[in-house]
Amino acid sequence: MTSHLTSIKTQHHSVIVVGGGQAGLSASYYLQQEGVDHLVLEKHSVTHTWRNQRWDAFSLVTPNWQCALPGYTYVDDFKGADPHGFMKKDEINAYLAGFVKAVNAPVREGVTVQRVVPRAIGGFEVHTSQGEFSADQVIVASGGYHTPIIPRLAERLPAGVHQLHSEQYRNPAALPAGNVLVVGSGQSGAQIAEDLHLAGRKVFLAVGDAPRCARFYRGKDVVDWLAEMGYYEIGVDTHPLREGVRDNTNHYVTGRDGGRDIDLRKFAVEGMELLGRLEGLQGTRMQFALNLAESLDSADAVYNRINGSIDNYIEQHGIEAPAGERYVPNWTPEQERSEVDLVAAGITSIIWCIGFSPDFTWVEAPVFNGRGHPGHQRGVTAQPGLYFLGLPWLYTWGSGRFSGVAKDARYLVDQISSDRAESLIQGKRAAAR
Repeated sequence: MTSHLTSIKTQHHSVIVVGGGQAGLSASYYLQQEGVDHLVLEKHSVTHTWRNQRWDAFSLVTPNWQCALPGYTYVDDFKGADPHGFMKKDEINAYLAGFVKAVNAPVREGVTVQRVVPRAIGGFEVHTSQGEFSADQVIVASGGYHTPIIPRLAERLPAGVHQLHSEQYRNPAALPAGNVLVVGSGQSGAQIAEDLHLAGRKVFLAVGDAPRCARFYRGKDVVDWLAEMGYYEIGVDTHPLREGVRDNTNHYVTGRDGGRDIDLRKFAVEGMELLGRLEGLQGTRMQFALNLAESLDSADAVYNRINGSIDNYIEQHGIEAPAGERYVPNWTPEQERSEVDLVAAGITSIIWCIGFSPDFTWVEAPVFNGRGHPGHQRGVTAQPGLYFLGLPWLYTWGSGRFSGVAKDARYLVDQISSDRAESLIQGKRAAAR
């Protein structure tokens, strides 16, 4: 543990930050700069998720130069190999260890926040597994991926089928012998399916509606092009989809082995069996929608649309770059399967890669919508003194990532400082009356 521990003797803090991941530590960095008394409460240990909920071959899908945590950027502080490469799991944890040390946040680990309750007099009660605290302001920085989503039909699967969620997957060798069904083709599902496929396992992949994008196009990483085009600076308030962009599934691509496209059609040519959306289960027979061709075509359309926007940018700015080309499918499903018998197909393992749902039930404030997501404007809620940080598209594409969380944290701490100054002014006026 590199951060200094804070005693619980002082129960009140100006700000309590819930969560010791990159978001919570980023908030602490700026709160320290502003001289604001605060405490970070972490249920496990700082940056726990990165160490414990990623598979062994995991690598970032964003290039290293985008890793720009406050006061500790990859380029300036972390002695990595290549700003345009993609950090692997061990490198990510080494980078984060350096960030934890640099921030030296006032943090208490192993503390579960059980309730955050607004007080009538202002501020909050914070009830935890290690006692009671109070705070003038609370930043919820525990992320938005809390409860693994597993469909109810999983309860009816044969007892001999090994099931796990993507957060539990580590490597192909850890699974029982036999074939594997991966359900979901977002970033985790596509990459886990690739990991198994490269290890020689027979994979069945139930394809969802996730889009895809190219890794490299016209001479450089697509991320570099999009950054140059200003895409990562677009706020949710100016994005064409507005807040609807928060419901979008991430594009699948990989940083593995220096980075490349993930082409599910290529996997099919090599022996992976692609299926449509999972719809049901009868005994040992799983049913799938006949929408595989539609899903693949939709993902490819996004791929070509992104490349087309890069083509337009290059042309408009007279940039010299290698010629581009439109992706043309190298495989199409001749006849889609609506049913697969697990026993006949030799499927012994199922990996659920269909995401997470938020769980903010411990925050007792009237700021949530019907799906349990907080309503906010750039992390600022309608409940005075309550803020959220580290959520996907809190404000920009990078909000929940190493690339954008610093800007969000800076913005919230500025809001906190402004609110504190206003409260001080009002207090002085009240005292003078």
